[in-house]
Amino acid sequence: MFRRLIGGIFRLVWGFSWRMGMVIVLLIAAGIGYQYSQLPPMAALLDGRARGSVTLLDRSGKVFAWRGDQFGGVVTADTVSPYLKHAIIATEDKRFYHHFGVSPRGIASAVAINLREGRGPLSGHGGSTLSQQTAKLLCLGVPYDPSSGMSESEYETDCRQSTLWRKVKEAIYAMAMELKYSKDDILTIYMNRAFLGAGARGFEAASQRYFGKSASDISPAQAAMLAGLLVAPTRFAPTNNLTRAQNRAKVIVGLMEDQGYITHAQASQARAHPAELSEAAAARAGGYFADWVMDETPEFFGDKTTEDVIIKTTLDQRIQTSAEEAMKFVFQEKVSPGSKAQAAIVVMSPDGAVRAMVGGRKTRVSGVFNRATQAKRQTGSAFKPFIYATALDLGASPLDTVVDEPFCMTLPGSGKWCPQNYTHKFYGEVTLTEALKKSLNIPAVKTSEKYGRDKVRLVAREFGLDSDLAMGPALALGASESTLIDMTGAYAGILNGGSSVKPYGLIELRLLGDDTPVFGAAGGIGERVIRPEAAQQLVWMLSKAVSEGTGGRAKLPGWQVAGKTGTSQEARDAWFVGFTADYVTGVWMGYDDNTPLKGVTGSGLPAEIWHETMMRVQEGMEPKPLPMREPIAPTQPKTQAPASGGGGLGGAVDKLLRDIFGGGGGGRAPAPSER
Repeated sequence: MFRRLIGGIFRLVWGFSWRMGMVIVLLIAAGIGYQYSQLPPMAALLDGRARGSVTLLDRSGKVFAWRGDQFGGVVTADTVSPYLKHAIIATEDKRFYHHFGVSPRGIASAVAINLREGRGPLSGHGGSTLSQQTAKLLCLGVPYDPSSGMSESEYETDCRQSTLWRKVKEAIYAMAMELKYSKDDILTIYMNRAFLGAGARGFEAASQRYFGKSASDISPAQAAMLAGLLVAPTRFAPTNNLTRAQNRAKVIVGLMEDQGYITHAQASQARAHPAELSEAAAARAGGYFADWVMDETPEFFGDKTTEDVIIKTTLDQRIQTSAEEAMKFVFQEKVSPGSKAQAAIVVMSPDGAVRAMVGGRKTRVSGVFNRATQAKRQTGSAFKPFIYATALDLGASPLDTVVDEPFCMTLPGSGKWCPQNYTHKFYGEVTLTEALKKSLNIPAVKTSEKYGRDKVRLVAREFGLDSDLAMGPALALGASESTLIDMTGAYAGILNGGSSVKPYGLIELRLLGDDTPVFGAAGGIGERVIRPEAAQQLVWMLSKAVSEGTGGRAKLPGWQVAGKTGTSQEARDAWFVGFTADYVTGVWMGYDDNTPLKGVTGSGLPAEIWHETMMRVQEGMEPKPLPMREPIAPTQPKTQAPASGGGGLGGAVDKLLRDIFGGGGGGRAPAPSER
């Protein structure tokens, strides 16, 4: 009786179980069949980016930065380096070629490890095969839809869910792919879709980004580093922490050796000589210059592009390195270690092509505040050349004089305004050149008022200083604000003969695969502002400011240098902007919170940063003369000596005779110019 009862229960349970099992199998089969019918051709699944990429080239055509989601092109299981193929399999799924899309053994092993480590059965190790990981990368065939209201990051987070139901769906999708595609097809999809840090989608993009070479040409050490990214792309990205990436790669090398993909000698070589970054990858994302170019590029070709874009720029990587090294040298050697002072450098050609840009003391960063292009600061005496440019253009001579003396003006609504020189001294009658090279304030104000501050404002604006220019007489003292890049561009206009300049970094933009540019440079030399003769005379005056005046620390042995210092009110900003015949360089120094600098003026550290930068920039170059014109001093009329007689008694007799007889005695009437 008891046995019949037990047998009946067993038959009932068995009958229910196999029927339920059949139902589940049929449901799984139906799911697999449905997914199989929805799968597109393999080639349609290789590039799944929602955004395009931007590749930035320097002036020589070399890659120096990338932005967006980079896709380096399609690679296949047959075209990549065999080391890379084996590194991926050794790391992610050593039984890849032997399962049907799901590995029960792998799942059981992962669950056991998770439970042993105190996590939930599905937390941590997932036991997913490469086919399941590919299903996850494809988000189970659901593409990103920008109109859904979900951001791309939210979409990807949703695709990476690890719930039990999600795992079931991934398994069904993976088995459908196993029926639709070959193993190498699935591996090809995986290699092209995987995110590998630093904006690289796919192993070709990652190989180009980190090593500057195709995925078909990489070594075992490089293959191991790329495969090591799969577990945590951002954490193990070599641009984030190279040592960490190299240590992770050593683990992958060990797996490749254990599974027979490389020999012991190859493994030893890979450990002894770990992969290193290419120069472009070491520079990360191109720093301040790349940020600026991207900001100047229309969004639909820049940060929000859906196409792959190539931008050729004006950057000279040698000059960029020179500027960065100069910045570091001065702050290490001449600034207190705890100082929070900041500085910025811009180097450009006379036509406005920016060759280098450093927007702060941390030189290898991106996406941060750029003091070279975003900080508007008072210019101080660095503005004075545009006062004298106005005067020279209106016919003044560098040798014209102005009296440096106590001076006051009555300003409507403000009362008396009495500017002072920095030294609180007065120098009497001085030439315009002496006033500029000594950076005297009172002659600058007098000159501005004499020739018209409206005209000064117009000249400054046409040279590119078009921010809010001061309306009152303090305009002459640099009370207006400007960015460093605009100031440097304005000085470039002086060097190039008096024409305006619009600083630019983009030479041309084209789409990947197209030879015809979409558009070209949007900057360069513009309209003439002052006469060439006036510009050449101003260059001569500025050269005196360096050789004999406040800019002495900027001197370069063997080179003609012109430039001007600038210090704003209470020394909140210190400037030096100057040039040789080849390059114009601007330097700004100050605190981000406008705290006054202690013991720093434009003639000090900014001039030294300028000097250190240009010493490196001009190294190995042949000195060229500046395009300057020295003024000709007016000849002073001289009284002609008497034809006879001389000094003493003879002279007195001759004078008496001339007075009596009206020019007799061998003398002559005075020439008109001597009257």
